[in-house]
Amino acid sequence: MTDYRKTVNLLDTPFPMRGDLAKREGGWLKDWYAQQRYQKLRQIAKGRPKFILHDGPPYANGDIHIGHAVNKILKDIIIRSKTLAGFDAPYVPGWDCHGLPIELMVEKLHGKNIPAAKFRELCREYATEQIAKQKRDFIRLGVLGDWDNPYLTMNYQTEADIVRTLGKIQQAGYLYRGEKPVQFCLDCGSSLAEAEVEYKDKVSPAIDVAYPFQNNAALAKAFGLPEISGNAFAVIWTTTPWTLPASQAISAGADVVYQLIDTPKGKLVLAKDLAEAALQRYGFTDTTVLAEADGSRLENLLLSHPFLPRDIPMLNGEHVTTDAGTGLVHTAPSHGLEDYFVCLKYGIKLDNPVNGEGRYRADVPRLAGLTVWEANPLIIDWLAEDARLLSNTKIEHSYAHCWRHKTPLIYRATGQWFIGMDKAGVAGKTLRDTAMKAVDATEFFPAWGRARLEAMIEGRPDWVVSRQRNWGTPMTFFAHKETGELHPRSAELLEAVAQRIEEKGIEAWFALDARELLGDEADSYEKLKDTLDVWFDSGSTHFAVLKRREELAWPADLYLEGSDQHRGWFQSSMLTGCATQERAPYKQLLTHGFVVDGNGQKMSKSIGNVIAPQKVNDTLGADILRLWVASTDYSGELAISDEILKRVTESYRRLRNTLRFLLANLSDFDPIEHAVPQERMLELDRYALVLARQLQERLAGDFYPRYAFHYAVQDIVQFCSEDLGAFYLDILKDRLYTTAANSHARRSAQTALYHITRNLVLLMAPILCFTAEEAWDIIGGGAEDSVLFHTLHNFPDMPEASEAALLQKWQAVRQVREAVTAAIEPLRSNKTVGSSLQAEVAITAPAATAGYLKALGDELRFVLLVSKASVTEGETLAVSAGVSGGEKCERCWHYTDDIGSNEQHPTICARCADNLDGAGEQRHYA
Repeated sequence: MTDYRKTVNLLDTPFPMRGDLAKREGGWLKDWYAQQRYQKLRQIAKGRPKFILHDGPPYANGDIHIGHAVNKILKDIIIRSKTLAGFDAPYVPGWDCHGLPIELMVEKLHGKNIPAAKFRELCREYATEQIAKQKRDFIRLGVLGDWDNPYLTMNYQTEADIVRTLGKIQQAGYLYRGEKPVQFCLDCGSSLAEAEVEYKDKVSPAIDVAYPFQNNAALAKAFGLPEISGNAFAVIWTTTPWTLPASQAISAGADVVYQLIDTPKGKLVLAKDLAEAALQRYGFTDTTVLAEADGSRLENLLLSHPFLPRDIPMLNGEHVTTDAGTGLVHTAPSHGLEDYFVCLKYGIKLDNPVNGEGRYRADVPRLAGLTVWEANPLIIDWLAEDARLLSNTKIEHSYAHCWRHKTPLIYRATGQWFIGMDKAGVAGKTLRDTAMKAVDATEFFPAWGRARLEAMIEGRPDWVVSRQRNWGTPMTFFAHKETGELHPRSAELLEAVAQRIEEKGIEAWFALDARELLGDEADSYEKLKDTLDVWFDSGSTHFAVLKRREELAWPADLYLEGSDQHRGWFQSSMLTGCATQERAPYKQLLTHGFVVDGNGQKMSKSIGNVIAPQKVNDTLGADILRLWVASTDYSGELAISDEILKRVTESYRRLRNTLRFLLANLSDFDPIEHAVPQERMLELDRYALVLARQLQERLAGDFYPRYAFHYAVQDIVQFCSEDLGAFYLDILKDRLYTTAANSHARRSAQTALYHITRNLVLLMAPILCFTAEEAWDIIGGGAEDSVLFHTLHNFPDMPEASEAALLQKWQAVRQVREAVTAAIEPLRSNKTVGSSLQAEVAITAPAATAGYLKALGDELRFVLLVSKASVTEGETLAVSAGVSGGEKCERCWHYTDDIGSNEQHPTICARCADNLDGAGEQRHYA
């Protein structure tokens, strides 16, 4: 008896059902790097249009976390998708190497009090070790790039170019030295950049302090009174008592209405809108409002400091509000930006009583040598002793903290170097205006990034670029010892120093004897001791990398980083670009959110909800991590958990099973020998090609160019499950398995599958880079070939009219098929039939649809997966289903009336017998 299972075309493939990605990906990576695929791709892509994504450098400290993985995978998907689209898209990864975190780690490992040169050497060694670890983990994610030649901000050439960028900004007229209050970390011992500041809740003392007026007659005149007797006070409210020793003025709002109120403690000046709340704080009930006056009338009145022998003038300041407090603001220009600006307007010079360690100078009474935090309670006691304290409570409020030490910051006036936002450069333009125009010229993904960066540029203070650190790019200027002015030949001298740094690194500056460059002038000049803010380092890499490397180009097409970089790298890069080139160094900005757990909580080791990319790689494989990244809408928070990864793994399995089916059914197909021309292909196969090409158009023409990867994944999954799995492949199985191996019907199907498979693998490749390469090994050009080396698939040409007709017809047929499936389902549920092939259906359909169905003839049953189908015209679509009266064919499982009509094959249908021994059935449509 014939075993008909051996007569059907059930083929196998070396593409296994189980990916075993965690075990196999590492081996593939070794092979790819041994084959130098990235370098080969550069040769293949040479001459194509360029697409440059400039890498925002991660900091060279610590293992990579899931946020790093998201960032690098997104970049890799873009690089691969642009390569697929026909661009030359090189990717040069980079690292940020200078700065305080590395200094702290080196101090932790080697101790303090190390000679400066040795200390910098140890910092360089530590950064090198960290880069090696991070590089290994980034490569493991499948990230394609020039890993053998990355850029490092501590490379000698890069350090030299960072110095040159500083020189260009100085020549453009934006760099200046000033003493100005800046955010200062007492633990770092240094000023901080905007991006190094975070805000957390802090409990502070909130006190109301009385400043006595010196001249009651002048106060009476301001309020329109004939005279004022007794003591009179202006009352301020502050949450930073430690700043009172630096108090040099009181600011009033020019348009704010103030009241002079008689109280048991004397006559108090308070803002009208805040007076009632303030008097309640003081416990005063028996009070009388004597007069009112606008703040403009209080200008230049003199008060006395509450505990120091100092005159305190009253000023008008635009920063004064009536949101809280008393409506009068104690003004300490050494400890607040708004205070600084209002005092600058009135010609009041800074008097800073706090040194770089956060301690009071020796000449400050009762507080000398104390830290500002130690001084708070002592100052409150001092005020109480002198009867100047009206209220003392606690308040919890948002307060600036150091992002490294998590400790509160202070504003402290220090001599620093600034890049001025509103300082007109030599070309007569302010940096802020140029930057705002650059924002307008930038394309943002998502679009809300524009408003965010615009607001930050619009409101940002001058950029403090100097730091008082050891491990950093030096500010290689010579300043006059008496005047502080930079040497008039600074540009020339800076270039000479940059050339030395190119040869020996930043140590060339620290070891430089000024006489080498200045000769006898060296007695009058000194080398600056400051180093540059690390954000200046990374913000200058567009010059140091994009303009230096032959394979790259300036400006970059895209910068891509986390949403915190609107205040960090996006901004520092824009400002250095605008100051030197009058435009941003990028055309597009893409922002992604932060990673949270499945409940939306921030990742935290203490909570135990951290998911490490290394663990995912070792258990599930990097392609699962890549699929999770691509499946998630990165414009908001990206949620990850074991349960979420489990769902991603299920999606991956479905995609993999689709690929396995496609590859298995192509295992005996040679596209050169067996391909059927498009015009001779069966109609259903041509329709499937149209669907595949439409998938390519959506992904390559829309989703990939606008970086909408989660839509791309949804589309691929839906195409595989709906268009292929639930429709085309479901219908195709009968033809693939039961027709003769070399029949036109089967080769037509395989031709379509060949185009669909290559297209699908190419479209998947930016996301599932390992799986795509595994599949390409089977359908590609051999061991040395790579999916990377190919651009979008070329489909056979088809006239537009033919495509439109196919889509219209087969969309109608698919609707009928859904109705047939629904009609058979009750028969399956009550076990009247097993498979749909045991059923036969009668269809009533509108004329147009009925015409489509009738045109399919006997092949309609193959489309509907039933053993018999009849069609009549009617007004609406209706389907009735019943049990077939035929017998089941042992080979094709259809139920027919002609089982045994061929004596040699008594258990199979005539069609199968003909396919085995005869000329074979002829298919035209399906």
